[in-house]
Amino acid sequence: MIDAYAEKGFWTEAEAIFYRKKDSARQKKDVVEYNVMIKAYGKAKLYDKAFSLFKGMRNHGTWPDKCTYNSLIQMFSGGDLVEQARDVLTEMREMGFKPHSLAFSALIACYARLGQLSDAVDVYQDLVNSGVQPNEFVYGSLINGFVESGRVEEALKYFRHMEESGISANQIVLTSLIKAYGKVDCLDGAKVLYERLKDLEGPRDIVASNSMINLYADLGMVSEAKLIFEKLRAKGWADEITYAIMIYLYKNVGMLDEAIDVAEEMKLSGLIRDCGSFNKVMSCYAINGQLRECGELLHEMVTRKLLPDSGTFKVLFTILKKGIPIEAVTQLESSYNEGKPYSRQAIITYVFSLVGMHAMALESCEKFTKADVKLDSFLYNVAIYAYGAAGEIDRALNMFMKMQDEDLEPDLVTYVNLVGCYGQAGMVEGVKRIYSQMKYEEIEPNESLFRAVRDAYTDANRHDLAKLVSQEMKYVFDSEHQTDSETKAEPDETTSDLEDL
Repeated sequence: MIDAYAEKGFWTEAEAIFYRKKDSARQKKDVVEYNVMIKAYGKAKLYDKAFSLFKGMRNHGTWPDKCTYNSLIQMFSGGDLVEQARDVLTEMREMGFKPHSLAFSALIACYARLGQLSDAVDVYQDLVNSGVQPNEFVYGSLINGFVESGRVEEALKYFRHMEESGISANQIVLTSLIKAYGKVDCLDGAKVLYERLKDLEGPRDIVASNSMINLYADLGMVSEAKLIFEKLRAKGWADEITYAIMIYLYKNVGMLDEAIDVAEEMKLSGLIRDCGSFNKVMSCYAINGQLRECGELLHEMVTRKLLPDSGTFKVLFTILKKGIPIEAVTQLESSYNEGKPYSRQAIITYVFSLVGMHAMALESCEKFTKADVKLDSFLYNVAIYAYGAAGEIDRALNMFMKMQDEDLEPDLVTYVNLVGCYGQAGMVEGVKRIYSQMKYEEIEPNESLFRAVRDAYTDANRHDLAKLVSQEMKYVFDSEHQTDSETKAEPDETTSDLEDL
């Protein structure tokens, strides 16, 4: 009964049966019962309990056997408790027991996972010297460890040892080696191993297929990658990594329509599950100008409580650059890089506003406007933009007044957003006031602000004034460009004179 509970990981039930005999002082538990209870603790990852039971069993007149030690080594190795596993191995040998190959394999795999490959090799040599024949799991662990660390030559060396010892490579080993060849762009070697997978029973490992697609993608071999992709898709084996690689490939070779098609299919298949896959699909939409779709995916991320990562914000900045002045983007990037409070929330708010998802934008905005903290000026700018874009002009202007009450000086982004609010509300005098300040250089003339004033007059149905601003902007900035060109030309003339000498 205790063994059945242990197998299923029901450690509390197993423990209850194990200690049921404690009231009977004369009845000693045998080593099998201890081994089963240790196994139950191991399955539940209760390593301290397992070790404590192991240490105390001698006090009750029961000595650990070979099975006890092997179980503990495998258990500790599986939990990446490599020092404890090594100590148990040492004690096992001191007690005169020969470790099982599975114990060595587990310890080697643990060292490999932790990137301690020299220790993994030491255990491998120890295994060989002790007369234990390495099995496919030992070789597989070493090969995979070297592959993951980019040490392809060592991985191939142990693959050769494996084949020389008469052990056939299994699917896991072949997949690891395909990944290894992929890391060094060795197409021929990868293809040979991929073909060998056909001879094994069962479907090919999706990791191997993805590695082949990725290798073809890195080499720009579209048709070859597409062939494997379509076979996987037809059999229903393609996963989120498969789709992500194909999106990457199509984007890199300029086949944006195909990338969008794959992104759409990935979305419909329900394979957009983590931050990385969301980022891949959003980047496709962003490049293609499908900003609303980006906003919807961002909202889905927020709803699923997936925390946006640096890759997400890279895409969000790309989106913002397509719709708001570069000065506003730069301000947001600066606040994000400096790790200012609510900078991430501000960026998300701006994106929702830009793509027209105003309810989401205002909900996001209130996370910082209603927070019991003093707001930075960039947060006021975001709030003014969000409220203005949503048509809530009074709330936008209230934010501007609150900003002034806090003795925060309006900057260029503030004026751009404020002018936008005035234009939507038909407050022509407000637009004129800011335009006048710019004309008389109370506000430094800026192309983004000129455009904002022009657009505000257009929104207020004053096309005559918008036309005048366009002419003024053309005059100011054409003159500046001409001056810049003349300035840049002077060194060129000097260089030309020097060349004549």
